[in-house]
Amino acid sequence: MEFSQPLTITPVPEIPGIFLLKLPVHGDNRGWFKENWQREKMLALGLPDFGPVQNNISFNDKTGTTRGIHAEPWDKYISVATGRIFGAWVDLREGDSFGQVFTAELDPSTAIYVPRGVGNSYQTLEDNTAYVYLVNDHWSAAKQSEYTFLNLADETAAIQWPIPLSEAELSAKDEAHPRLADVTPMKVPSQKYLVIGSNGQLGRALRVALTEDQAVFTTRAELDLEQQDADAANSLAQWNLSDFAAVINAAAYTAVDAAETAEGRVAAWAANAEAVARLAKACAVAGVPLVHVSTDYVYDGAASGELPEQGHFAPLGVYGQSKAAGELAVSVTDKHYIVRTSWVIGDGKNFVETMKQLAGRGIEPSVVSDQVGRLTFTEDLAAAILHLLNSKAPYGIYNVSNGGEPWSWADIAREAFEAEGVSRDAVTGITTEEYFAGKSAAPRPLNSAFDLSKIRSTGFEPRDQREALKAYLGD
Repeated sequence: MEFSQPLTITPVPEIPGIFLLKLPVHGDNRGWFKENWQREKMLALGLPDFGPVQNNISFNDKTGTTRGIHAEPWDKYISVATGRIFGAWVDLREGDSFGQVFTAELDPSTAIYVPRGVGNSYQTLEDNTAYVYLVNDHWSAAKQSEYTFLNLADETAAIQWPIPLSEAELSAKDEAHPRLADVTPMKVPSQKYLVIGSNGQLGRALRVALTEDQAVFTTRAELDLEQQDADAANSLAQWNLSDFAAVINAAAYTAVDAAETAEGRVAAWAANAEAVARLAKACAVAGVPLVHVSTDYVYDGAASGELPEQGHFAPLGVYGQSKAAGELAVSVTDKHYIVRTSWVIGDGKNFVETMKQLAGRGIEPSVVSDQVGRLTFTEDLAAAILHLLNSKAPYGIYNVSNGGEPWSWADIAREAFEAEGVSRDAVTGITTEEYFAGKSAAPRPLNSAFDLSKIRSTGFEPRDQREALKAYLGD
């Protein structure tokens, strides 16, 4: 056992997804101490955030105790508390690496991370060896039907056991396991993304950005997050979220003005707060990252300058209040990205399309000029979300919009009119107060311009909104 070595995590080239760890062990005349599992440090060095839920210990009193090659439907983090083992791992997953073998000796200064579907076995090299493993699913007798086994003496794997199996301590069950040629490879979940709200503007952009091999797309009707009946076919309880690499929630109630009515208030809170809390809890239980799309309406827009992620909530209306509540529900989960966005433009009904139609009909509108912000084109929003997931950026809140100098709605309307061959002067700028005078409408934040430095720090550069709008109008 090596003392005072630095913590290192190294991928194992023989089998994809396995990581070998060297653990710092500190000793003196009294014995030794180590941090056997240290999530923050280990994740920083590249270990998957597998979310262990159960800790097991297997004590072996004799040298030569050999335990069979079992592939289980969960991930494992394996270490040794006392003694020493020879570990052997065989990839029993469906795919090109099926049958690949990796072996290593483990003592208290080493550990290994083994993904689901990889057969795990070991042989003790010392008496009184304690083998410790964390798993990210709860054991149950019913799950044993999902195991895949391989015979310890399989000639194809050809594991060089330090103590010949004829002299080792084996169970009758392990001796009866099949050879590799007779093993049915384990089908590991594809780890696609689950996209909820796939018929909205952002959902349609994600359908373009992701193939059916990369994502499962579902609408609010197909996955009813507001459904209280757990036995209903479209209930959240009927979905196994642990099968997915991440859940992207693009569903929301966005009728800002209707949310101020008695009926709309109930609908907004049900979709934007209650349903989101239900989804956040389910993702937390499954250990799956949740990407939740929020809005500039969680602010009152009274502050000057660009709005940072750490600003205080101050929603003016029911829509913003319900979205702020949804954010709070998501924020208490470990694995989350809250993506705040503003002024969304995509495939569907939106402000730019409305202005183009008015220009085509010869209408000269009055448009508010004291609300300032940036457009967010859904293709860029989708790209930012996928960048956060693919780059494994730190979890948290991210402002996402297009870049460039902030505009007012009147500025954007003038761009749309000009693109339709109509003079910019056809658009008259007025204040928000003047525009809504005598009308029943939700309050709007005057400043929606985000500080985009945090998303930029992850390596994502938002496209300038002027370039994006030009391309959109050209299309």
